[in-house]
Amino acid sequence: MNLFKKLFKQTAIYGLATVLPRMLSFLLLPFHTDILATADYGQLSVIYAWFAIFNVFLAYGMETAFFRFYNGSENRKKVVSTSLISILVSTMVFMVMALLLQNGISELSHIDPNYLRYAIFILTLDALVIIPFAWLRANEKPMRYAVVKILNVAINLGLNVFFLYFLPKMAASNPDGILIGLYKENFQISYIFIANLLASATTLLLMLKLYLRTKFVFDRELWNKMLKYALPVLVAGVAFTVNEVFDRILLERLLPENVADSEVGMYSACYKLALFMTLFATAFRLGVEPFFFSHSNTENPQKAYAQITNYFVVLGSIILLGVVVFADVLKILFVRDPKYWEAMDIVPIIILASFFLGIYHNLSVWYKVTDRTKFGAYISLIGAILTIIINLVFIPHFGYMASAVATLTAYGCMMMLSFIFGRMYYPIPYNFRKITFYLLISIVFSILSFYVFDRNLFFGVPLLILFLGMVYKLENDNLRKIFLKK
Repeated sequence: MNLFKKLFKQTAIYGLATVLPRMLSFLLLPFHTDILATADYGQLSVIYAWFAIFNVFLAYGMETAFFRFYNGSENRKKVVSTSLISILVSTMVFMVMALLLQNGISELSHIDPNYLRYAIFILTLDALVIIPFAWLRANEKPMRYAVVKILNVAINLGLNVFFLYFLPKMAASNPDGILIGLYKENFQISYIFIANLLASATTLLLMLKLYLRTKFVFDRELWNKMLKYALPVLVAGVAFTVNEVFDRILLERLLPENVADSEVGMYSACYKLALFMTLFATAFRLGVEPFFFSHSNTENPQKAYAQITNYFVVLGSIILLGVVVFADVLKILFVRDPKYWEAMDIVPIIILASFFLGIYHNLSVWYKVTDRTKFGAYISLIGAILTIIINLVFIPHFGYMASAVATLTAYGCMMMLSFIFGRMYYPIPYNFRKITFYLLISIVFSILSFYVFDRNLFFGVPLLILFLGMVYKLENDNLRKIFLKK
């Protein structure tokens, strides 16, 4: 099969598996914003921000280390066994310590102790499937990966609908019914976590096969090498997560107490309209990351890496402009309550920031295949420092707009730094003129559509059609070679 056709096929399947879990938050967005007040939705968003931070620590870079050593090892079973033992032991230690120290953690994080217990068990279950999912990706089993991810979404979504919509109606219509014991008033956030917990438990059961069939042998020397490779990835992951979610926590801490949760709620709801770009970038990364490692020793892999990035920028530019043009349509579909629309001005900024992040992930191939992961940590740390400084200085004056600009600044700087260092240590022949052309045209058209023409579709749609025409004219032959060549 054509190399790029195979890559895009796997990316499409991983995309489906990634899109649907991420789409859960999209599908639940109108549901949650209809039921929860902006303050409650803000509180929920802050808790999930902490989720993201703890998830990175519980993975501590072992997923990327697994790919690196699994593809280059003559004894893959030992890599699997050592990785599983490492994650299993560290996760159990976390669970026990977190339960013992939950009151202190609750005070530091401002998370209600009742919610914190759910969080601990969800984080534990999710950590235990990190290596099994990585094994599926490394062995190019995207369909199984997709089925498990989709089932997780179906359970979570179904239970959310049941607990938040049907259960209250059933309790009201039949107070003596058998399900009345499940219903509690003002228990919505807990129901959301219970749904998440049950979905995560089911996922672990489905992924237990790798644990059960593995002959557990711990190779300390291998583990030390993996940990040495993984720790910079952990630093980069923490820094990345700070860029991604820490703004919610800072907004909650820095804004006046009477408006903080509501501001976070509006910001988080409109932020999710950038999910289309995030989904595309994440799906692309999941498909391309194993490809980077498996083809690093082929003849002239740099040429393939450059072409992949070119295609990413082309498709990403279309998504950027498309989401911006139809932003008002999307807000009616997914954020139906007008009280959340106050934060709509952040949407183009966040979408562009997500695009920059996606380009950064494509550019990061140079430090992953050359084992210079420390540069990923350095670059991400610079992004995190920018995020924190801009938020601390400007949130008291500009609120969530400061957070949006901080995200864009951080990811833009990370993208440029990765490009500059990559040229020094692992030159890749990127078509810089083409990348810049698509990027600039999509940004200019987005600004015109959203800010100049005030989201008027009569102006935005022609701009989108014009851009699509440019892409077709310039890329038609290349795309035909990929998808029509057998």
